[in-house]
Parts: sequence; structure tokens; C-alpha cells
Amino acid sequence: MYRMPIKVKPLSPEHAERWDAFVRECPQATFFHLSAWQDIVRTVFRHRTFFLFAERDGDIIAVLPLAEVKSRLFGHALTSLPFCVYGGIAAAEEAGDEAVALLEQEADALARKLGVQHLEYRNLDRIRHEDWPRQDLYVTFRKEILPEVEANMLAIPRKQRAMVRKGIKNGLVSHIDADVERFFALYSDNVLRHGTPALPKKFFQRLKATFGDDCEVLTVTDADGRPLSSVLSFYFRDEVLPYYAGDDVAARELAANDFKYWELMRRACERGCKVFDYGRSKIGTGPYSFKKNWGFEPQPLSYEYRLYKRDGVPQNNPMNPKYRAFIALWKRLPLGVANAIGPHIVRNLG
Repeated sequence: MYRMPIKVKPLSPEHAERWDAFVRECPQATFFHLSAWQDIVRTVFRHRTFFLFAERDGDIIAVLPLAEVKSRLFGHALTSLPFCVYGGIAAAEEAGDEAVALLEQEADALARKLGVQHLEYRNLDRIRHEDWPRQDLYVTFRKEILPEVEANMLAIPRKQRAMVRKGIKNGLVSHIDADVERFFALYSDNVLRHGTPALPKKFFQRLKATFGDDCEVLTVTDADGRPLSSVLSFYFRDEVLPYYAGDDVAARELAANDFKYWELMRRACERGCKVFDYGRSKIGTGPYSFKKNWGFEPQPLSYEYRLYKRDGVPQNNPMNPKYRAFIALWKRLPLGVANAIGPHIVRNLG
């Protein structure tokens, strides 16, 4: 039977519903392939977006979300996708190599037209170009959620399980917040202590407004109602993804962080989720060790780069020694000043 040729098209509002239906069914797709990210990246961060899909016989068979980030400080890139840990091409099994090749050709042509220094695919687990440079700094942590709540508690290694029970003994309580106010206060103070700029509050407000119940804020308080720790998570298919977090300086002593993630896991289990995606961490950092202590095994992320005007993969992250002086200076800023200046810097990091 004759089949129509594959066509590559840009995403427009009339295609959004079909795009998202494909993303929710495609095993290669992630929460960060959803069409709403186009408007979020474009309006909140003012970056040009290029969301492309391959279509055959009227059906979407592959998608590629891209955005251009152009900065004097951090360079010029075309990325799938800024502010997202996963991206790259998501293709249906029946799409074959042709649809992927056509999307890659379109991305390459676009990258050259824009004059970017590199093209970046933030693949979760699929390397398509063994000869391209890769970023080995990041890993992700994903683990099955067992059907029974108590089984998940017992699956936490003994030492970390004791911390969860310490939080319970300390009378900590978890709450699902209707807005991002308590979360943002804890998050922005937390990132300042680590010497990095905070994303703008309007970004988190937009996430909550856009994704509704699939974007949830869980905040932990002490028995008197004082906020100690908070996490903003995404739900996608049968997965929960704790994505942004913050805590008070008192959180560690009271075991609020361990309690927070346990409460999220417990609630996700009761909601019927099957995968806990602890998210991306840099190898050798505190968050990396924390997640390993929870019994999660690091999985290398398959980030790959096509270089046009660079000699190597960009290192725009706090591990880069050239940013040490900036980090030390940033830690000394008043919170209000940091929150005012930070969004203008962090929008270019992606």
C-alpha cells in the first residue's frame, strides 16, 4: 500500500492537542516534550522556540522541541530543551530512521541558519551519534515505586530510613499547597546559600497554572506550622518527578528533607504511580550522594552535542572553576537583590 511521504512541520496551536496525545503515548517521550513548554520558554524566558514534528498520513510520528539561547556570557545554543533535564527526539517505534533523520536534518539546518555555537540534545537514554561529543557530568536517578506503601519504606536503606522515621518522630507534617508562595521562599533562599541565581517566581507560577494537578507543591512544616522544606514535582503518565526543591537551614537537623521525599513517594504510591524519578544530579555532589543513600542507582544521561563554533562541550555549571569567584560573591548578596537580579542571569543558562 502506498504511504504518503514524511513531512516535517512546526508546531502551531492547532497541532498542540495531537502533539500532546502523541507525547503521552510515545515511550521515548517525557514530561518535557509536552507542547506547553513552547509557550513557557518563549514567554517567561523570552527565547525563540522551534518545536518540530514529523507527520505521515496525517499522524504525528516523532517530535523535537528546540529553543535558542543566545547570551554574551554563556554562548549561543540551540537546545532540546532549556530548563528541562530531558529532551531530544521522541519517535514512535513505527517511525523508523527516516523520521528521526528528517528532524535532525531540519535541526541542523536551523542551527546553521541561526549561527549557533552548538546544538544540544538532552536525551534520557538514547545515544544516536556515537561520534558526537557528550556531556558526562550528569546522571539521573529513577526507581520503581512498589505497590504497597510499607514496602517502599522498607526498600529505603536502613540509615536513610532512620532519617525518615526521625522526621516522623519530630512531628513533621506534609501539605499540598495551592500556590508556590511557601515553596519559592524556601527555594530562593536555598539557592542563594549555594551561590546560584534563582529562577523567577513567575516561572513557577506559570508551571502551576499550566500543568494544574500534574504540577504539585508539597511543603513540610514542623508541628507549629513553620515551613521547613518544599518540593515542586511533575506527574507524567505513571511517574512522579520531584524537580525543584528548597529548604530552611533548620531542615537538616529535623530530617525534613528525608521526610519530604518520603511523603512524596508515599503520596505517589497511593496515587498509583510506578516510577519515582529523583532527577538529574552532577556526579560527586551532595545531591548525588543523597540520592544514592536512598538506594537509587545513577544512570548516565545521554546528552550529545553537535559543535559548530566550539572546540568542546560547554561547561556552564557551578562545577566550572571559572565561576568560583562569582558563586562566592553571589552568596553574600541580600535575598531581595539576588531575586531581582538572578532571573536576568539564569534565563541565559537554560
